[in-house]
Amino acid sequence: MAEPSSAPAKSDAEIEEILDRMLTRLALCDDPKLGALLTKLLPYSIASLSSQSLAVRKKVIEILGHVNKRVKHQPEIVLPLSELWQMYIEDNAAPMVKNFCIVYIEMAFDRIHLKEKENMAPVLVAWVSKVRSQHQEIILRIAAKVIGECHSNGIDDEVAAKYRLISGSQDSVIFLEFCLHTILYQPTAQGGGCPAGLSIAQSNRVTGKHPLKSDDLLMRKLGILNIVENMELASELVYPLYLAACADCQEPVVKRGEELLKKKASGANLDDANLINRLFLLFNVLEGSHYLMELSKKLSLDMKRGVWGTAGTENIDPESKVNPGNSGLRGRLMSIFCRSITAANSFPSTLQCIFGCIYVKWYHLKIEADGNGIYSVGFQTHARIDQLKLMGPVILNGILKSLDGYPTSDSDAIARETKTFAFQAIGLLAQRMPQLFRDKIDMAIRLFSALKSEAQFLRPVIQEATISLAVAYKALVRMADQDVVDMLPRSVEIAIGDVGDPDAVKAAVEGCNKVIYCATARSAITADLIRVDYQGVYNVTKAFQGAPKTVLKDLEMLLLTNSQAEESEVRFCAVRWATSLFDLQHCPSRFICMLGAADPKLDIREMALEGLFPVNDPGQTMSKSVDLKYPRMADILDYILKQQPKLLNSAEIREEKLLFPSQMYLPMIRFLLKCFEVDVEQSGSMERTSEYRSSIENICLLLEHAMAFEGSVELHASASKALITVGSCAREMVASRYSTKISWVKQLLSHLDWDTRESAARLLGIVSNALPVSESSALISELVSSISGTHKLRFEAQHGALSAIGYVTADCMSRTPAIPETLLQRTLKCLIDIFNSETSTLASIVMQSLGHIGLQSPLPLLVQDSGSVSVLTVLQEKLKKLLSDNDPKAVQKIVISLGHICFKETSLSHLNIALDLIFSLSRSKVEDTLFAAGEALSFLWGSVPVTVDIILKTNYTSLSTTSNFLTADLSSSLPSCSSNEETEATENCHVVVRDAITRKLFDVLLYSSRKEERCAGTVWLLSLTMYCGHHPTIQKMLPEIQEAFSHLLGEQNELTQELASQGMSIVYELGDASMKSSLVNALVGTLTGSGKRKRAIKLVEDSEVFQDGAIGESLSGGKLNTYKELCGLANEMGQPDLIYKFMDLANYQASLNSKRGAAFGFSKIAKQAGDALQPHLRLLVPRLIRYQYDPDKNVQDAMAHIWKSLVADSKKTIDEYLDLIIGDLLTQCGSRLWRSREASCLALADIIQGRKFDQVGKYLKEIWIAAFRAIDDIKETVRNSGDKLCRAIASLTTRLCDVSLTGKSDAKQAMDIVLPFLLAEGIMSKVDNIRKASIAMVMKLAKGAGIAIRPHLSDLVCCMLESLSSLEDQGLNYVELHAANVGIKTEKLESLRISIAKSSPMWETLDICIAVVDTQALDMLVPRLAQLVRSGVGLNTRVGVASFISLLIQKVGTDIKPFTSMLLKLVFPVVKEEKSGSVKRYFASACAVVLKYADPAQAQKLIEESAALHAGDRNAQISCAILLKAYCSVAADIMSGYHATIVPVVFVSRFVDDKHVSSIFEELWEENTSGEQVTLQLYLQEIVSLVCEGMTSSSWASKRKSALAISKLCEILGENLSSCHPILLKSLMKEIPGRLWEGKEAILYAIGDLCKSCHKAMSAEDPTTSNSILTAVSPACMKKVKKYREAAFSCLEQVINAFGNPEFFNIIFPSLLEMCNTATPTKSGKAPFRTDAKAESDEGEDNSVPHDKILSCITSCIRVARVNNILEQKENLIHVLLVSLSPGFPWIVKVSAFSSIKELCLRLHEIVDESLEISLDVGATSLIYELFHSVSPKVVECISTVKIAQVHITASECLLETIKLYKNLPSVQKTDGGFKDELLHLHEIEKNEQAKSLLKACIDGVEKENPLNSEPEQK
Repeated sequence: MAEPSSAPAKSDAEIEEILDRMLTRLALCDDPKLGALLTKLLPYSIASLSSQSLAVRKKVIEILGHVNKRVKHQPEIVLPLSELWQMYIEDNAAPMVKNFCIVYIEMAFDRIHLKEKENMAPVLVAWVSKVRSQHQEIILRIAAKVIGECHSNGIDDEVAAKYRLISGSQDSVIFLEFCLHTILYQPTAQGGGCPAGLSIAQSNRVTGKHPLKSDDLLMRKLGILNIVENMELASELVYPLYLAACADCQEPVVKRGEELLKKKASGANLDDANLINRLFLLFNVLEGSHYLMELSKKLSLDMKRGVWGTAGTENIDPESKVNPGNSGLRGRLMSIFCRSITAANSFPSTLQCIFGCIYVKWYHLKIEADGNGIYSVGFQTHARIDQLKLMGPVILNGILKSLDGYPTSDSDAIARETKTFAFQAIGLLAQRMPQLFRDKIDMAIRLFSALKSEAQFLRPVIQEATISLAVAYKALVRMADQDVVDMLPRSVEIAIGDVGDPDAVKAAVEGCNKVIYCATARSAITADLIRVDYQGVYNVTKAFQGAPKTVLKDLEMLLLTNSQAEESEVRFCAVRWATSLFDLQHCPSRFICMLGAADPKLDIREMALEGLFPVNDPGQTMSKSVDLKYPRMADILDYILKQQPKLLNSAEIREEKLLFPSQMYLPMIRFLLKCFEVDVEQSGSMERTSEYRSSIENICLLLEHAMAFEGSVELHASASKALITVGSCAREMVASRYSTKISWVKQLLSHLDWDTRESAARLLGIVSNALPVSESSALISELVSSISGTHKLRFEAQHGALSAIGYVTADCMSRTPAIPETLLQRTLKCLIDIFNSETSTLASIVMQSLGHIGLQSPLPLLVQDSGSVSVLTVLQEKLKKLLSDNDPKAVQKIVISLGHICFKETSLSHLNIALDLIFSLSRSKVEDTLFAAGEALSFLWGSVPVTVDIILKTNYTSLSTTSNFLTADLSSSLPSCSSNEETEATENCHVVVRDAITRKLFDVLLYSSRKEERCAGTVWLLSLTMYCGHHPTIQKMLPEIQEAFSHLLGEQNELTQELASQGMSIVYELGDASMKSSLVNALVGTLTGSGKRKRAIKLVEDSEVFQDGAIGESLSGGKLNTYKELCGLANEMGQPDLIYKFMDLANYQASLNSKRGAAFGFSKIAKQAGDALQPHLRLLVPRLIRYQYDPDKNVQDAMAHIWKSLVADSKKTIDEYLDLIIGDLLTQCGSRLWRSREASCLALADIIQGRKFDQVGKYLKEIWIAAFRAIDDIKETVRNSGDKLCRAIASLTTRLCDVSLTGKSDAKQAMDIVLPFLLAEGIMSKVDNIRKASIAMVMKLAKGAGIAIRPHLSDLVCCMLESLSSLEDQGLNYVELHAANVGIKTEKLESLRISIAKSSPMWETLDICIAVVDTQALDMLVPRLAQLVRSGVGLNTRVGVASFISLLIQKVGTDIKPFTSMLLKLVFPVVKEEKSGSVKRYFASACAVVLKYADPAQAQKLIEESAALHAGDRNAQISCAILLKAYCSVAADIMSGYHATIVPVVFVSRFVDDKHVSSIFEELWEENTSGEQVTLQLYLQEIVSLVCEGMTSSSWASKRKSALAISKLCEILGENLSSCHPILLKSLMKEIPGRLWEGKEAILYAIGDLCKSCHKAMSAEDPTTSNSILTAVSPACMKKVKKYREAAFSCLEQVINAFGNPEFFNIIFPSLLEMCNTATPTKSGKAPFRTDAKAESDEGEDNSVPHDKILSCITSCIRVARVNNILEQKENLIHVLLVSLSPGFPWIVKVSAFSSIKELCLRLHEIVDESLEISLDVGATSLIYELFHSVSPKVVECISTVKIAQVHITASECLLETIKLYKNLPSVQKTDGGFKDELLHLHEIEKNEQAKSLLKACIDGVEKENPLNSEPEQK
């Protein structure tokens, strides 16, 4: 064409002339050639528009107009797109040229192929930024249309690369914007305006002149999403587009959008300012500006329109005004804004967005919900405080306005949602902007009122908001005289420290909800503190410092009122506010908590109790320094009395009603006692001020009111104990107060509660001190009289009186003067009488009272008639009985009372009695009894850490229960003071007692042969050491005590063991430096097993050696635990020396127990021993590590205690002693002791985790050996620990050998150590578990090693291949063996096994090996594979070898050529011999792969040998089929030269007897032949040659297969087979004579098919051929074998029909007639013909004459016969037909007879038709007459008797033909045959429509011949 640039070079006249010629040429051009013409004409014409000549331009316009008309309705005419585009992008192109170019470019795009479109579209897009805006729209619409047509389902990589070139340019920005507008576009109804999210201008830009159809729009959107995905743009750029797609109305776009949003844009930075601005534009934030301005006016806020971003919105062009986005899009945008800090701080867009949601009338419920959500969530966590200061008032008033807009009763869904979010927002605003609420409590009142009035569903939300609002008031409670810390709320954890201290800062910023108070350097707050500042709490508390006190008072009243409201939510919030707002010293809030403690709701009760008794979180170390500051008791009591003034009214002694609920009294009393204790601690001696006295009076009043009858038992007990607590500190005041209320106290002595009675008795003892001796004596006398009278009191009254006697008498005994002697004697006698006469419980109470008296002074002698006697002497016998009683509580009280009685006793006889009684408990098994006895011995020993006043005048119970030394810390449990009230006489007596106790303990109990006595001795020795440890005697005995405790560490009894270890800790604490050193050495020796030998214990018969069940049972089922029982078992077994093994086992158990016991003591000592233990760490650390994994849980716990006490930094210690630890553990892994082996394996598994190569490299092999040895251990638990160790070392090895995790050098060394070991020893192990573990490890190494695995490749591959079978579930083998029995096909089961193996890690490892194979590795790998082919066993292994060979060859390619000969020699025989079909297929595939790279000679030999297998047995045939199929599939290019060999084999083999084999060849035939007829013609000679070869084979199967192949050839080729018919017919005819063999019938079928196809050629070549065939086939019809005879008849029929020789009738019919005559019907009509004389059977087979086949042959004979010959045999024919229709023959014979009749009628029709001109032959007339009158009734009878539709139809057709024939007879008197009525009846009852129609035709035919007015025909 003429270049556009050449146009200016010519003159305008020349150009005009050229254009004129072009116009002429255009007019003369035909349509088919128009496209080629336009390629040159159109660019030149448009380029000519740059001319200034009007004539030229007119001519161009004329040409373009003509072009437009020609091409308008012919879209097949292509326009020159590329030329037009090149003209358009030229820099010097005139504007008019560009305008016309863009028009025709748009037109051209609709006419080009899709491939050209998709390549051209990105070219246009790449220029979009360089063209005018009008042209931009056209180009973008063109591109969008192409994208929709070509890329809606996907995009090619080549095209995607072109679009990626645009990324980052201005073109991509314009393109993305247009794409976004297209995605936003939705079709609108007529006059419906522009779509949501777009302006009118943007909508027109997307659609152009015509609106888009829905389907086109869908395609464009999907295409755009695919294009944008492949452009690989930044997430922030594509995020709006994907988001818009997610909100589309078409489901495919939504799904695709959501997919891309998750896949490509999930990482978008939602705090990117540009992205958030684009999203706000999508949301259309200006929508809410109008409502925001209205609100600001109502609020009188100084807000200018410009501030809110609404200025100038009125002047926007209507076409440019963007409509709001659809509700779905805006909902998604709101959820995004809620997650963005930038969005929350985008002022004023955020507010506009919110108010646009709240007040716009069209909003959707979800939009409103999210609108509330953004100011709920966004402002809580994201918005900066400076932004919130501007927006807070507006937001709050907006929320309140939205709440006011809905009445309380509104149940609308929108109202519910709005209220819900509004209340949530109030709570969150309170957290961020507390200053909005601090000056007044209006909001609090509003929320509490809402809790009462709003619906139930809203209350949880309001409750949460109310709780959040409490934060705003937290700082309101600051007391003017408190420091800053006290001002801060106690509900938020406080961290105090300097910001310069990193630890302090770290503690401050951990977690959330923290208040940070910096005492100094506030200006230096770091970024971490700023993060905490964003949490809100810190700023809240700072904001409220110095709030007005009036608000505080209002809040107190509000909370107190609401704490008693009916609604539980209101009460909950009130208590929550009280606990959150106010500190512990605030009395009104604590009173509210007391009210809440009695609430029926559990959560309110728990919160209230927490407000009263807060507990510091032990996890927060910095908070421990903050002490709890309780209010002064006077303050809290004053407030309680103010709330309930009736407490001051004490008119009654005990009221009936409580002033507060019982559940409120309990925490109130507890809280008051806390305050009282704090006051006592702070004031020391407690100055007796008037305020103090008033407080004591008030608390006593409150406690007295708590004792009202309505109170619970628990309350009474708590109040009475509180009185004792107060009385113990203010004894004089309490005593003087209750000295006037003794009757009130005495009432309590008979209370139902034990503790209350006990407290009342103590109180009487305290009060007695304030009474004169005379009044005290009177009180005692009254109490004695009450229990010694004739009237017996209740048990409760007796208990109270007896206890009171003890406390009051003891107090009187301490005074001077004491009570009268006579009263004392009377009291003692009364107590002794009750002791002797009452039960053990009352007796114990009596003893307790005697003990209390004995604490003050020795009990006096009891004066009797016979003289004076000691009290213990009188009570001794009864005490012995009671101490042996089963009431442990009574026994404990009695024993402790004995200690109290002897506390100041000076009589040795009395002390000895007490000792004997206490020692009698040495075999007790009740622990508490033993502890009580130990306490009693401590009182006998002296120097106990309590005074008499503590025992008698406080809530003291006993030493053992108050110290709890088993669980208490050592330093806190040791006594810090002792009683020094002993006189010289008492001391002398106690020396003797101490000696007696010492002898009893060390000589008898501690080394006793009975474990009960050893336990008792341990408890008592520990008690003495604990309570009297500072006594000089104990100090001197510390070495002996240490030895005793060391000996007892090995006890089986856990209590003994633990107490012994505890005792050692106490000894360490009490001892001096040498003692401590000696004790440490002894414990280390015990732990390390090097301690000195324990003192021997003599065994007696009943000495327990083992615990019950430890070593099983005896032969008779009895126990085996005592020494006697073990000796008996040894004797019974005839092995007396077995007892020594038992003893060895017992000693070992004792050593373990010793270690465990030592650990308990060691853990306490280690805290104090410090540096003294450092020299022993080398010995201790390895053993402690191991013992922490001991199978015995107790040993584990004990050693863990030691470890924690001994080691400060566990990791550092282990690293320091790592070599020693690993060495010890490896040694112990081979120990003879199973528990050592188990513990060592478990410890190793933990120790080696995370180690580096330089730490464990030298131990790797040893650890693997230890792991494998443990896996094969004899004990199951050791094996389990071995499994854990194996997993751990496997994980470690994997990491060390992975070059991505470990250095290359270390990884190589680790690989060199581990892999050879695993391959040589692990995989070759006979232990199944070791082998599995080794293979698993090898697989992991292969994955991470890469090419480093090549040196071991051959071994690794063979190992994995063998593992495919060796690691298979053996159950599958079993199933395969029995598959046939249960109906499972072996082939399917094998496929299942192979699929399982292919999904195994071993197969994955083989794939990894394939990836690293190179040429050098083949030299070692191929011979190993060859060996495995020969020797490999197992289905999976053999399949794996074959598959690996295939993959290997595919990987290395031509490098395998040197090995092809060897591989073919190996693989091909496997295919031939293998029985498994699956294995055969895989090896066939391998053979095919090798074939691809074999030499031509090798290939030819292999293919010929494979083809030759088709003539073999079944297995060979299957092999042939599989091989050929594999060759054609894998090596099709090589097989193309051997089709002449392959195709005949495949074709013939399709007809093998075996269906499985034939189906394979059939599939192969279909896959490799394009057209069956063409293929057969092409290879006909080869096929015929192979068929003939098969026919001459000695194999019957080959003969049959060849015959079937001939039949198929005849079927497909027909007459085209004529050229080969002589040789085929000859080979077939040769096989007919001779004996019968199975399948020989195929020969006859083949002859019939061949005659059918080639009869013309046969007749032409030799006319006598047909007779020869008849001669050969006819004798076959007489054979006895049914199948063969039926085939002969079928062949005969085909021959007759094929050749059509009329002479066949005369030749064949006589023999057929004879066969029919010999056949007789059966009675049932179901069996075939049998001759009368020759009914024989051939090997049990039915050999009757197939009558239906005979009739078919007769039918064929009739079809080809001359009519004259038929008439000659008319009688025989009628006879045959009548016989065939007789009832004895089955219905199929009758159907054949009907066919014969029809054929006969058809032949007779010929002569009847001819007789219209000439007279009809008499014979023909007679035959027709017979057919109608004789045969037709039989046919009717068949219809009547046989109930088969097919019979009815065929018979009716036959009958109709007979009637028609009869009707056409000329000059014959016709009758109805006598069956008309029968026909009518049959017609009526016939159900088959076709038969019914035919019967109706028969009836009509009969009636036409015999009208009703005619005379009946006479015969």
